[in-house]
Amino acid sequence: MLLHVRAVLTPEEVAHANAVLAGAPWEDGRLTAGEQSAQAKNNQQLREDCDETRTVQQLLLHGLERHQIFFSAALPKQISPPLFNRYGGQANAFGNHVDSAVRFLRNGTGRVRTDVSCTLFLSDPADYDGGELVIEDTYGEQRVKLAAGDMVLYPGTSVHRVEPVTRGHRVASYFWIQSMIRSDEQRRLLFDMDNHLRHLRSKFGETDPGVIGLTSTYHNLLRMWLDT
Repeated sequence: MLLHVRAVLTPEEVAHANAVLAGAPWEDGRLTAGEQSAQAKNNQQLREDCDETRTVQQLLLHGLERHQIFFSAALPKQISPPLFNRYGGQANAFGNHVDSAVRFLRNGTGRVRTDVSCTLFLSDPADYDGGELVIEDTYGEQRVKLAAGDMVLYPGTSVHRVEPVTRGHRVASYFWIQSMIRSDEQRRLLFDMDNHLRHLRSKFGETDPGVIGLTSTYHNLLRMWLDT
């Protein structure tokens, strides 16, 4: 499932994040890339342990916590700490690659199975040319370039790339989610059902017998497929 999640961060939060990141110590993104990714990766990123990373991480995680659509779509069991990258100038692209199946956290603190990949855009699309996130799925290539504060979710199994940025800079956050539901197809079904339930609740109320019955079905499917 590829999903555009709108307004994870408010315009004020985006402005604050960009002000913090403007003076951050960006470094060559290839320093942390695996052997295969290093051949395709040409960008800048922030170290996980720098103050700017930690400050904007908390801002972003707060935005995720209050976003109902994000939770419904991802059903997160564990979220890897958000990271930050920048494209522009000579470090302006990331060729086709697949994310590793497991993300090992800093200092041996754990690991996250990368069921869902996430990119949250922090730069206004008018401020740079190029920089589209291109995701290959069963329907062909999907080209993604979103408003600042918006996010895209897509399966961690997808081949993807970032097109060259030819003007300005593209700043974004990226991270991975281990979902309570391992299967992308099952997550999609539950997300669709939850969307229909929200519509029915708004129309008929919480006590309508049909709403109660479908809510029971949703949670029974969740119990059946839950990966604990």
